[in-house]
Amino acid sequence: QVQLVESGGGLVQAGGSLRLSCTTSGNIFSINYMGWYRQAPGKQRELVARISKAGNTNYADSVKGRFTISRDIVKNMVYLQMNNLKPEDTAVYYCAVQRVGASNYDSWGQGTQVTVYS
Repeated sequence: QVQLVESGGGLVQAGGSLRLSCTTSGNIFSINYMGWYRQAPGKQRELVARISKAGNTNYADSVKGRFTISRDIVKNMVYLQMNNLKPEDTAVYYCAVQRVGASNYDSWGQGTQVTVYS
């Protein structure tokens, strides 16, 4: 199993920036993909960004050009830099991992709230 702890959420004005961090521990060598998901009230959880073991990245169309996912292999951490935030980015953000051989993301953090006001 992999344990995940997010931090860095908060309240920010539209146009501002936040950086989310996710600390990983446990069986980190089994990780294939690491991703950031978000869930807004009344909406389904959606994948915002992911980074593969090889370092390849993918983004949801709604955040392309504004969000950047990165990782620090030495520190076992993954980050989500969020720039030019919009009120519609308001959600609980979750860090998640998909292990090698798994078909879904199967380890999740507890989530961190991001609130963007106009």
